[in-house]
Amino acid sequence: MQSIDIAVREHARLGEGPTWDAGADRLIWVDILGSRVHTYEPGSGRRTVMATEQHVGAAKPRAGGGLVVNLRDGIGLYGPDGGGFRWLLRDPVAGRRGNDAAVAPDGALWAGTMPYDETPGGGSLSRIAPDGTATEVLGDVTISNGTGWSPDGTLMYYVDTTTRRIDVFDCTALDVTDGAVDVSRFRASRRELATVEEGCGFPDGLTVDADGCVWVALWDGAALRRYTPSGALDRVVDLPVRRPTACAFGGTDLRDLYVTSARTGLDAPRPLEGSLLVVPGAGKGLAQAPFAG
Repeated sequence: MQSIDIAVREHARLGEGPTWDAGADRLIWVDILGSRVHTYEPGSGRRTVMATEQHVGAAKPRAGGGLVVNLRDGIGLYGPDGGGFRWLLRDPVAGRRGNDAAVAPDGALWAGTMPYDETPGGGSLSRIAPDGTATEVLGDVTISNGTGWSPDGTLMYYVDTTTRRIDVFDCTALDVTDGAVDVSRFRASRRELATVEEGCGFPDGLTVDADGCVWVALWDGAALRRYTPSGALDRVVDLPVRRPTACAFGGTDLRDLYVTSARTGLDAPRPLEGSLLVVPGAGKGLAQAPFAG
């Protein structure tokens, strides 16, 4: 049985979005409903917590230092010292907030949104260029969640949680020319990689390992799953939390798999609900590009 350790014992309402920041040897993660960005340095055990003005769906490193954040009303930037906040893209929509996000190999941010009341089709997935130019890639999304890329960058994996599916797209079908983005062929390339069966939870955040396999956290499923590039289920890791939300490889060798979790909506939370967990030596992750803006 795979060992599970506690990286950070926390009561996050909706822990999400673990991301390894290689430049600082730290893990970044958020508590969406707590409006907090957390960092954790495994080497020293040092932690920081930064409050945000709005619910924060994701926080990712920037190439020049600082963070890009997916907030309720759009995309914001923090400087290297955590100060100097400014909006890169402000697009408030009543009843909607930012959710999971990921940085593509080319340094663009792919940011999802979702309606607070989970109205079907009320969310989206957009590509945000470093200059703040936004292109809606998918509309009619309910809960935009995990996004990740294959080791060679030719495939993108994506989860709209209520569909129970992990989908895959051909990145070669995305046409980016002189700042203009044509997503028609990219959308048309969408197909199913795998579906999580009823009674096993819902797919949430995901990461891709060096073998090209997709790891996904199962909300209400108390587990992680690993799917091969062909869509075959080849590994399940049971967890001591009912609502794991996302996973990411971290550590200096990218071999430890960190898992965020939530306690929101649980009548009787278990002791570790809302904590940051780690699965030591789970595999080998991929280095993640920082946001180029």
